[in-house]
Formats: sequence, C-alpha cells, structure tokens
Amino acid sequence: MSYSLIEMASKGGWLMLVLLALSIIAIYIFGKKWWMIRQAQKVDKNFMLDIRDYIKEGKIDSARTLCSKYDNPVARMVEAGVARVGKPLGDIRTAIENVGDVEVARLEKGLPYLATIAGGAPMIGFLGTVMGMVQAFFNMSMAGNNIDITLLSSGIYTAMITTVGGLVVGILAFFGYNILTSEISDLVAGMENATIEFMDLLEQPQ
Repeated sequence: MSYSLIEMASKGGWLMLVLLALSIIAIYIFGKKWWMIRQAQKVDKNFMLDIRDYIKEGKIDSARTLCSKYDNPVARMVEAGVARVGKPLGDIRTAIENVGDVEVARLEKGLPYLATIAGGAPMIGFLGTVMGMVQAFFNMSMAGNNIDITLLSSGIYTAMITTVGGLVVGILAFFGYNILTSEISDLVAGMENATIEFMDLLEQPQ
C-alpha cells in the first residue's frame, strides 16, 4: 500500500498546517525579494558615461532627468548626488550614502522573517516529534498488557512526518535566505562602485 505526499503529510497532524503556512510565507518572501533584487540590478552600462558627459557639460537638469528614468538604487543614489552638485563633496557623499542606506534597508526588509522560518521550522518539526512520541507512549500505558504495534504506529508516524516536514521547510528557507543575502551583497558592491565613480567625477577638474 502506498501513499501520496499529500496523504502522508495529512498523517502529520495539525502541525503540518503550521509548516505549510510557513513554507508559503517563505516562498512569498523569497519570490518578492528575488524580483526586487533583479530589478535593482538592471543598470544601463552607459548610464554612468552619460552622467559623466552631462556633468562635464554642466547639464545638471539633464542628468537628473536621466536618473529619474531608471527605477534602481544606483540611479536614485546618483540623483541625490547630482541634486547637490556645487556643494561640498562631503555633503554630496553623505547624501548619496544616506540614500544607499535606505535602499539597502528596503531590500533587506523581510529577510529576518525568512531567517526565523529557517530556524523555527525544524524546531516545530521537533515539537511534532515529541508530541508524537508522547502520544505513542500514552497509548502504550493505556493498553496495559494488550500492547499492539498498531497502538504505536500513529504516534510514531506523526513524529517522523513532522520532523521531515520541518527540516524540508527549514532547509529551503535557509538556502533562500543565503541566496538573497549573497545577491544583496553583490548589489551593495555595485552601489559602492557607482558612488566612487561619481565622486571621482566630481573631483576631476571641470
């Protein structure tokens, strides 16, 4: 006799519903953040070259207009710098870094929940294991001398299914969290490079 995955999961009890909810939340967070990061990484390779030309020609409004055409962190950071051209370089750098901090915080929002699921799901699975074993031993104690293996099977089955479910959800959330943090780190490096390039441009003799 064989069971489908859904039938096997249903044997795990109500804790499997909790794990299912956590898996849906984890998938939603991962998908949303992955899309945001992909969009944030879309920077025209000629963007900084065009900004450089506009700055050298004194076309500040054109540079700001170009920045407004792109919906990504680098463009918003450069726009903050362009808006302050003519002010002390320290003020310009601070403005750019402030925008960068806001952008990074926006990208990282929600990641703690993914990390919590990665650590909490296996613990919930372990809770199901303990509950299942308690149920199994309770059935044994109530059976007296008429102990039958079937009295233990339901409790042990619940214990094993919830353990597997918790580990699967936790592992997927763990890998998802690390993938996203790695992508964000790469994006932050690109933002820092753009900041350096822009500041170098302003420090050059016009």
